[in-house]
Formats: sequence, structure tokens, C-alpha cells
Amino acid sequence: MATGIQVEIVPYPAQRDALHRVRHRVFVDEQQVPAHLEIDALDPLSVHVLARSGDGTPVGAGRLTPDGRIGRMAVLADWRGHGVGEALLLALVEVARARGWPEVTLHAQLPARVFYTRQGFLPHGEVFEEAGIAHQHMRRVLTGAAQIDNAEEAVAITTAVVHRARRQVWIHSRQLDPGLLDAPPVLEALRRFATARHDKQAWLIVHDPAAIAQAGSPLLGLLQRLPSVFRLRQPTDPIDRALASACLLNDAGDYYFRLSGQRFDGEAGLSLPARSRPLQDGLQRVWERSRECSELRAIGL
Repeated sequence: MATGIQVEIVPYPAQRDALHRVRHRVFVDEQQVPAHLEIDALDPLSVHVLARSGDGTPVGAGRLTPDGRIGRMAVLADWRGHGVGEALLLALVEVARARGWPEVTLHAQLPARVFYTRQGFLPHGEVFEEAGIAHQHMRRVLTGAAQIDNAEEAVAITTAVVHRARRQVWIHSRQLDPGLLDAPPVLEALRRFATARHDKQAWLIVHDPAAIAQAGSPLLGLLQRLPSVFRLRQPTDPIDRALASACLLNDAGDYYFRLSGQRFDGEAGLSLPARSRPLQDGLQRVWERSRECSELRAIGL
């Protein structure tokens, strides 16, 4: 996050003007939302977070309503891209978690969907219009695992697991999951992970290098350009080769497990090390019994 930015929970009566000043500039001035829709009866009942620059100027705002919905997320134009929005979002998620709420929801403007998926929010239902702007309902499970039912949710949770990784990512996939690992948000998350720092490491266990090479997955180019980050192995043990499941996990306690690697439906959890650690231990054992997959390194892409 930008140096000097502070995000804090603030009392609505005392910070009302500061909160609405930010929201008015973003929603009313920029997006042409009618001014009477920007303030509502939920404001006095909600938890509010405010981001301030080093000199105390309000630059971002957000709220959590009593029914568990995050909303009114607003960051001034000059401060976007500096982690302010993510800090606001995470602060509100932690408020909900501290209250023991099972999940939080939000209505995301369509261009902001990837921003929310990076923090584990999954799309739910059809696109709808609110205040004249197209939105997507999204939710994040806070207690226990979430069920992943379709390709859209699968791409969202895969993006989140990669984005939230600190230094390590594990991937077990028979053929690099066409339609999932090559989805644009996932590829971008993997690129960011691999190039952000020099101490990142991704372990990939794949079963069918020939099929991967023939398909020409967009992910292969990234793997070849960054061989010090992405390591590939192929199982050789007959029991390992018979595994039909697929798994993605990181070192933040996040995971996405599918009993059938040919399907998108599965189970996912964020910040659940008690569940992700056994999965990682299992992949580590498979890795140690597998061979280096050098043939995918040699493809001239």
C-alpha cells in the first residue's frame, strides 16, 4: 500500500462529512449516480472504514451494513492502484469475521469483479442493474469451506488462491486445466506472483506433458520464461499416476480441491491451514516421487 496511508474504523457521526466527501466525488461526480442515492438510512447503522493520506486527507471509504453487505467502496482517482481499496476491503472483512458472521456479500460493479475475486469473493447469480450501473452479486465464506459449483466460481477462487499467496503455490493438474489456469485473471495472478519478488516458488505436478505441449497452453510461455520460479514434475509411481483429483494451494492456508480434475466443482477454503496443510503434505510426497518434466521446458514458444 502507498506509504503513509492509514485505514481505520471510524464512528459515522464524527466522520460523516469525510466519508461522504470521498463517496460523493467517486459516485456522484465521476459515475453520475444521483446524489440522493449516495446516502441512505443504513449509513448510521453501518460500520465505516476511512483511508487517509499522510497529511490526513480522506482518500477512500467503505462500509459494512448490519446484514453483512460490504458497500460504498470508494477510492479517489489519484489513489487507485496503490492498495487502498484492498486495505479497506480487508478491514471490513475482518470486522465481519470478528463478529462471527459466516459470510459477507457485496454488489460489485462489473469492472471491479476481478478486484473482489482476488480476495476470495465468488460471483453469485445473474448480472443486475443498480443506480443505472451493471453489478454482480458476490459473496465470501468466512467460516469453513465454500462449495465451488461452476467454471466462473472456479476461475474466481483460483485467482484468489494465487493472488493471496505469500511465497509458495502448489498446483496438481493432469493437463494444466484448460479453461481454468489459462483464464486471463488466473494468468495475470500467476504473472504477478512470479514477478513480484525473487523468492517466490511454484511447484507444478502434471500428468500428461504431451497433451499439454500439443494444446499449447498460454501458461507454458510463462513457465518457460521464469524457470527459477515454476518447477515442473511428472508422477512416475503408478499410484500417483492414477490420481484423478486436482489441487491448488498456497502458503496462506488457502486451497481449492477437486475430487475429479476434469470437473470444476470442488471445495475451497481461505485461511484454513488445518485443511490445506494435509493437502500440501500429500503433494509434497508425490513431488518427491516424481521426475523432472524437462520436455515442457524445451518447447519453442
